[in-house]
Amino acid sequence: MAEPRSFVIRTFGCQMNEHDSERLAGQLLAEGYVRAESEHDADVVFLNTCTIRENADLKLYSALGHLKAEKLRRPGMQIAVGGCLAQRERGEIRAHAAWVDVVVGTHNLAATPSLLARARDEGPVVEVLDAPDPEAARDMAPALYAVRDTQWAAWMTIQTGCDNSCAFCIVPDVRGREISRPFGDLVSEATALAGRGVTEITVLGQNVNSYGRDLTRRGPLFAELLRALGAVEGIERIRFTSPHPKDLRAETIAAMAETPAVCPQLHLPLQSGSNRVLSAMRRGYRAERYLERLALARASIEDLAVTTDLIVGFPGETDAEFDETLAVVAEARYDGAYTFIFSPRAGTRAAAMTDDFVADEVIKERFARLKEVLDRSATARHAAREGRREEVLVEGPSKRNAAMLSGRTRQGKLVHFPTSDEASRPGTLVMVDVTRGAPYHLRGELASVVRGPRHRSRIALSVS
Repeated sequence: MAEPRSFVIRTFGCQMNEHDSERLAGQLLAEGYVRAESEHDADVVFLNTCTIRENADLKLYSALGHLKAEKLRRPGMQIAVGGCLAQRERGEIRAHAAWVDVVVGTHNLAATPSLLARARDEGPVVEVLDAPDPEAARDMAPALYAVRDTQWAAWMTIQTGCDNSCAFCIVPDVRGREISRPFGDLVSEATALAGRGVTEITVLGQNVNSYGRDLTRRGPLFAELLRALGAVEGIERIRFTSPHPKDLRAETIAAMAETPAVCPQLHLPLQSGSNRVLSAMRRGYRAERYLERLALARASIEDLAVTTDLIVGFPGETDAEFDETLAVVAEARYDGAYTFIFSPRAGTRAAAMTDDFVADEVIKERFARLKEVLDRSATARHAAREGRREEVLVEGPSKRNAAMLSGRTRQGKLVHFPTSDEASRPGTLVMVDVTRGAPYHLRGELASVVRGPRHRSRIALSVS
């Protein structure tokens, strides 16, 4: 009897990619594959790619370069590339790296096992669909196969694709138009997750605020979905990413405020504080409207933490316009931010604005100034939490200090505190007294253990 084939999956990019990898891992296990310890002993190495910025492309080709020697050493191993970069570049991947056996796009990831088998018989295969099958996307059954590394927390995709047309973003091209999963399927999935001990769910979508508008004529259903998921017994924390400011409605803010399981955490991408730049980005809102929505959220949701995304150096951005961004950022008083240098993506409107590209030295100086404002805000907001007792869900040992445990508050803030046998198991809910607030984390002391982990043994999730 032949030994089962083994696999390793490397993931680049966002939570959506991570969840795609979880589903693929479970699917391969269901097909009889086993996990390998590393790329050096795996029969299949799958690279799940991102293409939101140029750096993501470079990471893929660097990884493929390292794998070339392994392929020469073991010709029978297979290298597969999937995800957003595979969707965009298609056959170009094999033109750059002829040792790749399978290229599969975002719309047919589930076909990976059959494509691997085909490639063993017929040679290299490139299969990238131009658009998703709406019925298949709605019936994606991510929980049927998802194998999670974290048993107390799970991602749940509620929607694929995006109908927005931001000038800098390639996502609509590689993920397709918005397709929402059925409301009842999502509630059933959350119920099944809770039955297996999951206590925290992060809802995923390219624009979660617009969830359901392709399912009903009466508009988005996101607020109703939050309330329904919050009513599932056993689900204690619900987070979501990413919303679009232009679609953040008062009813969604009310659902967050009135549903105890929904965490007081809002990631609201600003991108720029200049109205002219926002218009050039095709974002669909003005800075004033953004700040109004943010003010309503803060007034409605007790102890709300807010994070954002910001792009530095969008084509044509002037010094005065960047100063407008700094002013809005200062007024918004963010708890944290993801800051990015503009990266032109072929096929987007912004990539064609070559005459207006901002000089690298200007971008570097602006980036440093933005960091100062953001760090000042985050430090102040974290310092204000000193002396408070916070509910923390333990994630495990600190990555930087084995003598410390790490976990997150309901606001999503990372907390480090001295290790304790009674609190060391991931998924344990504890109370921590905050002793210090730093720009990117909190420090504290264990006050008490609320409960132990609720998850069962590590198994692939199955929903009937």
